Amino acid sequence: MPLTSERGISAEELRLAARNHAMPLEALRWPITPIGLHYLLVHYDVPLVDPAAWRLQVGGAVERPLTLTLDELRERPAVELTATMECAGNGRALLEPRPLSQPWLTEAVGTATWGGAALTALLAEATPASAAVDVVFAGLDRGVEGGVEQRYARSLPLAEARGSGAVLAYEMNGAPLPPQHGFPLRLVVPGWYGMTNVKWLAELTVTTERFAGYQQTTAYRVRASEHEEGRAVTRMRPRSLLAPPGLPDFYTRERVVAVGHVTLEGRAWSGRAPIALVEVSDDGGASWAEATLTRDLEDLSAWVRFEFDWEPTRPGTFMLCCRATDETGESQPLEAEWNVGGYENNAVQRVPVLVR
Repeated sequence: MPLTSERGISAEELRLAARNHAMPLEALRWPITPIGLHYLLVHYDVPLVDPAAWRLQVGGAVERPLTLTLDELRERPAVELTATMECAGNGRALLEPRPLSQPWLTEAVGTATWGGAALTALLAEATPASAAVDVVFAGLDRGVEGGVEQRYARSLPLAEARGSGAVLAYEMNGAPLPPQHGFPLRLVVPGWYGMTNVKWLAELTVTTERFAGYQQTTAYRVRASEHEEGRAVTRMRPRSLLAPPGLPDFYTRERVVAVGHVTLEGRAWSGRAPIALVEVSDDGGASWAEATLTRDLEDLSAWVRFEFDWEPTRPGTFMLCCRATDETGESQPLEAEWNVGGYENNAVQRVPVLVR
């Protein structure tokens, strides 16, 4: 992936940024992100799908291959999953040198309630062979990436596919999936970064060998150089974000608040374990104080709310930060570890605030 040490944004990045969009951070105040504010990344083109002609094919190393219409999926027992989803490249544009790709700052995230059929029940009906190891999920979107013509496809280990609580979703926040979010069907795997949640899903293939597709073995790997194999990007690392306080400057987005009491609020999540602690700093991370956590959504795969009473007693510029720690003990770092793809940048957020 090409790199740049300049702060300028290329025409290619601008084109990507125009096609995709981030969640405005003030939307952190909603427990469930409205559909139009949820972050969006489309790798190739949004396919035009005829729901009457669409079919989900389930095959490969299974005893009972299945072909299902959308109506047949809707006739199955319905499940709901409220899950926070974050792009693996969230924070990429803050790295130096900056990997050239979708130029996310910190807003590539959202939380939605997904309705659909349970993946584990579908797999049980198809009955994978005893030698099966992976389930490959392929969408209808096609393109060229890394010089490779391909359809977007990702896999999960069979045990993860069975035990993750994944949903084959045909609804988002109680409405049919919009085209840009994968209509008529997408995969939603709680806790995993967004690239796992294949949209415009058309095929599930159970395999007896590990999947070696481009999106699995070339893209979405954390490595220090192009020559390394690296490690796969999987579950979301702990992160917290502040809903920006006060009023924004139109151009710089610097926040302006008055001297006195300010209630800071935000959201924290991790795909590896529940959030145990969120801390807030007003001096760029030199000192920290504990925030109050509130779980206002029942699903453990959804973010939690935090709140902190801040009392700036003098005018001036402050650097607000927040830091999450999950129950494994992993905390957000002050600085991100650079990697070629710009993945998993969960460094603490910095919000400059002018008090006057």
